[in-house]
Amino acid sequence: MTAMPRPPAWAVIEQALLERRPVQARYHGHQRLLCPHALGWHRGRPKILAYQADGTTSQGTLTVDPRHRWRSMFVDEIQDAVITDEPWQTADNYSSATTGISDLHLDVSGG
Repeated sequence: MTAMPRPPAWAVIEQALLERRPVQARYHGHQRLLCPHALGWHRGRPKILAYQADGTTSQGTLTVDPRHRWRSMFVDEIQDAVITDEPWQTADNYSSATTGISDLHLDVSGG
């Protein structure tokens, strides 16, 4: 399978993942603070799995339960991505086996 070209947010997300730093970005009209955990492709589209540390969601406010803050997003729909100096965050239920990414490029374990 041939992957699509990498969208502008890809390089920012890749660097943030390698450095374990959050990314401030807009996704579907919502400002979000994202901690990328996995980056790759799903059915030819670039995709990330990120922990959402702050911001709003399509359901409104962010849940207080950290185990429910995982977001699977298409990279080509992420806008205005910038690396921040906010603290890196995660939840104890992260699993590289459940990323929603069929062709993994990079994840927090270095894979």
